[in-house]
Amino acid sequence: MLLNVLSPYFPSRYFSQYEPEEKTGLVCIGGVLSISWLIDAYSHGIFPWPINDPDSGEMILAWFSPNPRAIFEYERFHIPSRLERLYYSGRFQIRYDSDFEGVIRGCSSAQDRENATWITPQIINAYINLYKLGFAHSVEAWFEGRLVGGVYGVALGGLFAAESMFYIEPNASKVALVALIRHLQEVGFTLIDIQEITPNTQRFGAIEIQRDSYLHRLHNALQLSNVKW
Repeated sequence: MLLNVLSPYFPSRYFSQYEPEEKTGLVCIGGVLSISWLIDAYSHGIFPWPINDPDSGEMILAWFSPNPRAIFEYERFHIPSRLERLYYSGRFQIRYDSDFEGVIRGCSSAQDRENATWITPQIINAYINLYKLGFAHSVEAWFEGRLVGGVYGVALGGLFAAESMFYIEPNASKVALVALIRHLQEVGFTLIDIQEITPNTQRFGAIEIQRDSYLHRLHNALQLSNVKW
């Protein structure tokens, strides 16, 4: 199965074989974090993930499409009973898109991530630009007037690609994640991409699917132009 439209930015080998050159899912190194590159990447199942260059010690821009791919499905999404009680308790106020920059900066620095994360200043600026154009969104948990947790990601058609989450207050990011999933289901998103599975997302019911299956679902999701955040 081939993608209908090849990318002007990424190697044609990826589109003809669905197989990046390395088992890590690396598609290519280089490029730019412009709006057109980012939208094209997400439209083809690719995302940016800066990596450390062992020779220079600097972060370099790399693009990935892992196989298998991790996703959330509504019917498999599991909310622990204690977390559900916390969600409904009203301890955290949930807001949408009220402080996108605060969320992405929190994701780059909370839990001792500062200077040890792929969310570089260039990534921050690029995704803020996506947000300003309506392609990126945040779900936030607030406590006593402070942003204490949240999650952000990219929305295209019926795809939501969740990028990262953070917390300052315990469980704030988990409450934001529950709010995100319920919001996406309510407004009609059909594909929730989380890139790679982790022990934390697995506890919520995340699953892995093969890249070709993911790309098939992505193609269908991108046809849903009527889905609005």
